[in-house]
Amino acid sequence: MKIIFYGHFCFTVEHDGVRLIIDPFLSGNPAAGLKPDQVQVDAVILTHGHDDHFGDALEIASRCGCPVIAIHELAHFCAGKGVAAHGMNLGGTCRTEGYSVKLTPALHSSSVSTGGQLLYAGELHRIDAAALPIGDNYTMGPEEAVLAAQWICPGVVIPAHYDTFPGIRQDRHAFAAACEAAGIRCAPLLPGESIEI
Repeated sequence: MKIIFYGHFCFTVEHDGVRLIIDPFLSGNPAAGLKPDQVQVDAVILTHGHDDHFGDALEIASRCGCPVIAIHELAHFCAGKGVAAHGMNLGGTCRTEGYSVKLTPALHSSSVSTGGQLLYAGELHRIDAAALPIGDNYTMGPEEAVLAAQWICPGVVIPAHYDTFPGIRQDRHAFAAACEAAGIRCAPLLPGESIEI
């Protein structure tokens, strides 16, 4: 599984020829380095409807001819805008060839599995990689993210939801050092960088 970070909380996940994008906030994201028209995916996964997560979901889903997978009300909104959508609720799993998406209870709840397990703030299974917010102010901060990582014991933590705007500036290297001191592997990716797990 290959995970590519595009800044804020936007990731692509690639595995066995399937490519997903999670929270495609690209156009308004000064760190993204990727334009919506450069994205080719099999599905758009949305954790919630805030602008800094929903972002370019409609444009990407429309151009790629792929579904938006999200909590039911958000999927219904997307379908009303003319794109294919698959609505779910907490605890539900959308299974399709090549990937599955499970919604779990969390403040920003959603997860996706494409062979390995990727935690997207709320997964409750064995975790290979955990994308955890560290920006503070709107999400947990670095200290809480280290604690969360200690609780869930992922193979690797990828910090997210930081440095996009002044209110969420964080030192990713300090976070990585705190993780390492706690015995947690951390991959503090820059936008455009990836990790293979």
